Amino acid sequence: MIELEGVPELIDPVMVAAFEGWNDAGDAASAAVAHLDREWKGEVFAALDAEDYYDFQVNRPTVWLDGGVRKITWPTTRLSVVRIADANGKGKPRDLVLVRGIEPSMRWRSFCNEILGFAHELGVEMLVVLGALLGDTPHTRPVPVSGVTSDPDLARRLDLEETRYEGPTGIVGILQEACTHAGVPAVSLWAAVPHYVSQPPNPKATLALLNRLEDLLDLRIPLGELSEDARAWQLGVDQLAAEDSEVAEYVQSLEEARDTADLPEASGEAIAREFERYLRRRDPQAGPGLATEGGVADGRDGSYLRDTASGRTRPPKPAPKEPKESKDPGREPGGQADPKGPDSAGGGPDSRKPDAEDPQDSPTDSPKEGPADGSEG
Repeated sequence: MIELEGVPELIDPVMVAAFEGWNDAGDAASAAVAHLDREWKGEVFAALDAEDYYDFQVNRPTVWLDGGVRKITWPTTRLSVVRIADANGKGKPRDLVLVRGIEPSMRWRSFCNEILGFAHELGVEMLVVLGALLGDTPHTRPVPVSGVTSDPDLARRLDLEETRYEGPTGIVGILQEACTHAGVPAVSLWAAVPHYVSQPPNPKATLALLNRLEDLLDLRIPLGELSEDARAWQLGVDQLAAEDSEVAEYVQSLEEARDTADLPEASGEAIAREFERYLRRRDPQAGPGLATEGGVADGRDGSYLRDTASGRTRPPKPAPKEPKESKDPGREPGGQADPKGPDSAGGGPDSRKPDAEDPQDSPTDSPKEGPADGSEG
């Protein structure tokens, strides 16, 4: 292990972790942490000793050339720090500790203890583990993201689900349980990836995880090209599904089941919560490239809203025009306008329910990508 050196005192640090392998369907979770590290220019300060935790016949090292010199990269887990000067658009700084690696092959308890040792040394306030599972969810709908914890108090305070999972687990479940025993608040966020398009990458699921992480930590995350990648991914899957009538019928059946399950969720409380999220992300101080309700705000008034039916984006309705002065001498200037008005058809903020609406999706079992139930903790 590389010793902890040169890391300054952190501000309200939260540890965000993801691991490639069984808990990472479509590479959605590990791609989310990689995105944070890339956009905020994370600085690696430690790495776990690969000899202690990995079977190199399962996760092989790679050889590469650096200026004609052969070098080896060993499979491991690395920790980096990102310092956010304006975390929530209101001038509040915050630091994140990012943990990105591969699910270890052995000695999971020692692995978790080492991660928790770093968390203790850095004064981490909470650990958030990202995961992705295969589920019976259509690619045309918003990606369901479930937030779960083993702590009843934390579940009530952050509006999370208290885990009831029983069955096989991965390193995400073991790490969260280790946090519980160590007294470290821990949350896991799970994105459901359509099992019929499980191949990585899945930028739409990655985007959903980042949006939920924003809500959980009150952050503004720069998305770069991720929103456009998610739209392109969905368009590509649409085209593939259209070429196979059986797949198209299956997707339609998933859509009908999802829409039926979503109807009871459209409560007044859910709509109010979504409206608050909409207003928060429409903050004029958000700036370019930040997460908004529909993806990325480009710094202009024409930011996009997410379509509730297709999951795609649509431009907002134009602002009503000012009534022109009447040229009729028998009518006063600025006389009565059309009683229906230019916006009578609607066009207020989108009142769809949040992405994390359906933690009860029943994913298919897969020995390679994701547990049998993403609500584990």
